[in-house]
Amino acid sequence: MKQLILTAVMAFFSQLAAAQSADVKVAIDLNTVKDDKVMVTVHPPKINAAEVSYKIPKIVPGTYAEDDYGKFVDNLKAYDAKGNALVVAKMDDNSWTIREAKKLAKITYWVNDTYDIEDTHDVFSPAGTNILEGQNFLLNMHGFVGYFDNLLAVPYQLTVTHPATLWGATSMNDTDASDTKDVFAVSRYAELVENPIMYAKPDYTTFKVNDMEIMVAVYSPTGVFTAESITPDLKRMVEAQKKFLGSFNSTKKYSVLLYLTDVQGQDARGFGALEHPTATTVVMPEMMPADQLAEQLKDVVSHEFFHIVTPLSIHSKEIHFFDYNAPKMSEHLWMYEGVTEYFANLFQISQGLITEDEFYTRMAGKIANASMMNDTMSFTKMSANVLNKPYKDQYLNVYEKGALIGMCVDIIIREKSGGQRGILDLMQKLSVAFGPNNPFDDSALFGKIVELTYPEVGEFLQTYVAGETPIPYDQFFAKVGVTQKATKVPGNPFLKGQMPYITVNPSTREIVVLPQIELPEFYTSLGMKGGDVLQEINGTAYNLDNIYDMIMGSQTWKEDDAITVKINRDGETKTLTGKIKLPYEDATTWEASDKSKEKLRLAWLKG
Repeated sequence: MKQLILTAVMAFFSQLAAAQSADVKVAIDLNTVKDDKVMVTVHPPKINAAEVSYKIPKIVPGTYAEDDYGKFVDNLKAYDAKGNALVVAKMDDNSWTIREAKKLAKITYWVNDTYDIEDTHDVFSPAGTNILEGQNFLLNMHGFVGYFDNLLAVPYQLTVTHPATLWGATSMNDTDASDTKDVFAVSRYAELVENPIMYAKPDYTTFKVNDMEIMVAVYSPTGVFTAESITPDLKRMVEAQKKFLGSFNSTKKYSVLLYLTDVQGQDARGFGALEHPTATTVVMPEMMPADQLAEQLKDVVSHEFFHIVTPLSIHSKEIHFFDYNAPKMSEHLWMYEGVTEYFANLFQISQGLITEDEFYTRMAGKIANASMMNDTMSFTKMSANVLNKPYKDQYLNVYEKGALIGMCVDIIIREKSGGQRGILDLMQKLSVAFGPNNPFDDSALFGKIVELTYPEVGEFLQTYVAGETPIPYDQFFAKVGVTQKATKVPGNPFLKGQMPYITVNPSTREIVVLPQIELPEFYTSLGMKGGDVLQEINGTAYNLDNIYDMIMGSQTWKEDDAITVKINRDGETKTLTGKIKLPYEDATTWEASDKSKEKLRLAWLKG
């Protein structure tokens, strides 16, 4: 064990020595695209070993999935200073060993993107890459640039040459004044990976919230959305988040890179976002109605923004010293993702962006979703083993039960402190105790939390987070005077769960109301029947090409709003008019019912 520690220390200091003498220089050429690939050239510092390994990440922080980005690298070659080829051996999907490494002067390779071949892999789109010649390049750097063994702490200099018509949106500072070349300098490989760049026709806004500069950059294939059109809602949201966070102030610049995808073509299909310390990459469908896009961005971007609390300011050694090709995962996804998701909902009720009933409905939805997962699986065990089955199948529970864990901890602290403190206070204290450059040991976190809060918090964590006991949510809601109630929620007029009321004729691409099923009132009130071909709704024509637009658009419909539907029945076109009658489904939610707990409840929800 002592020898292992000594080896690690020596490796660390050797990295620092290399960092003081040289850096890794990387060039990406976006002007030359061949077979939908771009070339990357890497100039390493002086290598003193007989051979060296160059690696592209297998996994990156925030994804919790092994994506093997090296699979998108082709024809990696190594050369000496005279241009002579050196022997390269590909060891696995993500690593190459270069012989005679003391002579190594340059590595070159071609990189394919992930967006237009998403049917061949499982890379989550916001963590993927795009190469669309002359229009858009989404550079999640882990998909383009790798690292040398024992040189992770060496500074990197990145040079990107690009068409003058494209501008690179990033939180990094470009030190080159040219409009065809950008030069960025970062302290180490991890900093480069955490700074994506999106090249597109310039479409961005900037605004300040206190002393933080926010940039919003948008790529919209048809131009239907612009940065200016979506910025007001995002600005209100970030202002509310900053007000909610109070003294937290982890970064001076934050970038939102929004890629709107053409779902009709070969393009990104994974909607959501990936967080970075000073940026987030977001992928959404361009055909989404503006009001729905605004709602989705509010929830998705707010979640990613709250990651400046954890894991940026508070994280374990597994994250701080992240191994991109042989990762050891932390036990505490309940905090990194769960508490983050809880904050993304709590701040909205705290700052008046949603109502109390809407907040309870969201939490009720998370309880329902969590109940469909394995509720007796230890959350810490799942987290530490999230890359492997059966634990990886439970990962999505970090956004459901993980958020509910955060809620219960919040309620316990509020109750024990008489409403004076909550989980945000705990996170602030943890950030002081640790901070971005002082990671904790996984096994020590629970003890530190108890030290900063109450024994009851530790009992909860041991029983319901490390343990295998399902959480009795009604007991925790009761502490703040909230009880369960039955309700009905509006469903989608075209789908009930996974069962549709419509189908598509593959030969004509027409949308058809399913025959021989019981149709809800939405159809019967308008006089629609099974077998009717649905041609238009409120003047907009629909078929297979934009059926997603129709389904998503219906999410904004209101009960009793006027509607006009054009159908074809047995060869005859009919226009049906009436009022929207949404299907309603039984559900469970929560309501404030105990006035004696009102003061504590308001402290919980309003801070």
